Amino acid sequence: MTKQVQQLDRVIIRFAGDSGDGMQLTGDRFTQETAAFGNDLSTLPNFPAEIRAPAGTLPGVSSFQLHFADHDILTPGDAPNVLVAMNPAALKANIGDLPRGADLIVNTDEFTKRALAKVGYAADPVQDGSLDEYHVHALPLTSMTVTALADFDLSKKDAERAKNMFALGLLSWLYHRPTEGTISFLEKKFGKKPDIMKANIAAFQAGWSFGETTEAFSVSYEIKPAEQQPGLYRNITGNVALSYGLVAAGVQSGLPIYLGSYPITPASDILHELSKHKRFGVRTFQAEDEIAAVGAALGASFGGSLGVTTTSGPGLALKSETIGLGVATELPLLVIDVQRAGPSTGLPTKTEQADLLQAMHGRNGEAPVPVIAPQSPSDCFDAALEAARIAVTYRTPVILLSDGYLANGSEPWQLPDVDALPKIDPNFAAADDEDFQPFRRDPETLARPWAVPGTPGLEHRIGGLEKADGSGNISYDPANHDKMVRLRQAKIDGIANDIAPLAVDDPSGEAKVLILGWGGTYGAISAAVRRVRKAGHTVAQAHLRHLNPFPANIAEVLRSYDKVIVPEINLGQLALLLRGRYLVDVISYNQVRGLPFKAEELAGVIQDVIDSE
Repeated sequence: MTKQVQQLDRVIIRFAGDSGDGMQLTGDRFTQETAAFGNDLSTLPNFPAEIRAPAGTLPGVSSFQLHFADHDILTPGDAPNVLVAMNPAALKANIGDLPRGADLIVNTDEFTKRALAKVGYAADPVQDGSLDEYHVHALPLTSMTVTALADFDLSKKDAERAKNMFALGLLSWLYHRPTEGTISFLEKKFGKKPDIMKANIAAFQAGWSFGETTEAFSVSYEIKPAEQQPGLYRNITGNVALSYGLVAAGVQSGLPIYLGSYPITPASDILHELSKHKRFGVRTFQAEDEIAAVGAALGASFGGSLGVTTTSGPGLALKSETIGLGVATELPLLVIDVQRAGPSTGLPTKTEQADLLQAMHGRNGEAPVPVIAPQSPSDCFDAALEAARIAVTYRTPVILLSDGYLANGSEPWQLPDVDALPKIDPNFAAADDEDFQPFRRDPETLARPWAVPGTPGLEHRIGGLEKADGSGNISYDPANHDKMVRLRQAKIDGIANDIAPLAVDDPSGEAKVLILGWGGTYGAISAAVRRVRKAGHTVAQAHLRHLNPFPANIAEVLRSYDKVIVPEINLGQLALLLRGRYLVDVISYNQVRGLPFKAEELAGVIQDVIDSE
């Protein structure tokens, strides 16, 4: 039969199932094929914290949302156009996000009385009419997969495990995705298990063939590639981009990268990725705990490497004493905090922006450090380079605040021109310095010399006790301590003269309302601003990368608008800093749901503020 092909400009798909159903793999493969096809895209993986959450329960649901389009997009989308629900728990956990008229593909094999009762369904929603407002495709995906694999020497349980590949094949047909990459991926992934490899490929191809031949789908959809600047692109997650940024920092500075890390969600992938790049002079050390990890990293910096440590909020708390030691010894150190929802263990696989005040003030004594935050998954690359530049140039620990959404989410990334990347000069102390003083400061940066241990003539004391200005000898003199505290603060404050001013997007120049964000809220804020402007209103937008020190012009920007809205996935931490420092009564808008903002919600907030003018 001839099937209609309908052109769309964008689609949001959410794959959802039990945490053992392979939804993350399914979503990732669909994403990689979409990236290869040339669509712009943004993803939102969402999964339980437990390694194997209770099967068939609401807490055990794992999902992967992908927004792809033929034009520039900024977020994974507010709500899916298509939901693939592999069991009743997946349906119940996600149906509230599905708008009326959306497509719903349900694996009816899993809708048994026991599975329905486990999540509180008194009756089968597929049959009782409660899903009538959606376009429901009730398909026995599990049994169709088993039938497709009948000729393979597999147990029924092993055959059922391939149902995610059947679903992937069906969705790949439905949206005209390429297939070659997925087949190559399966050949490589299961190369040592040829029977499993062939079965998964067969299930994938069977799903495609079912879509092509069934009468259940009379329409398939095409989304043309997006127009992008010429160049070489790849799909990249925030953690991988950040890892590449650290590798690039080592190359651009000529310094070996030393990562001291203890595994913690959602930062562990940085350790995994960096361990692959020994050929670039990267050394990785999986420590026994967070304190040992940061201690090893700081020790590496003392020895002339660029020390890096990765963690999340709980680990940042444990590292605070050693970060303070880095402030006192004035050594470069990169502290990567991939924020997650808390406190304590909290929601370790969910996102939040709640570590800003900890990064700013979570150390004893006056221990200022620069704080930097990337705004998108691909921007993690540039943010890592900038953090390394500041750490090396100013001889200071730097905290980089990523978050779970950026870390696990992905988007297309245009590979940079390596020759155009910034050079980072370690400017080590010279061995021929006849009057070496370890705390004599550079007149421009106030940075002290970086002397590699073992260099003749550059012997010096170092440690956590207060140093005498210049000589670095231990000093208990009150006036000297006051001077050193102020010098360390002035060094950090002076970085404001070495960073770009805060850029404001105000096309008409007539906006009276500014929306100011930081970190991973950039996509949702930008999408909301687009909506408000499309509705005919004027609004300005700015986004902070440097959170300590703030850009030199931030006070001027804040006072140029009648009202300033600060959306944060916390209870108002940046807003607190802005109010206290600049005496501007910003409007704080906050959510702490473990999820990114929705653009529609933010647009409504902006509209309400504009209407109140």
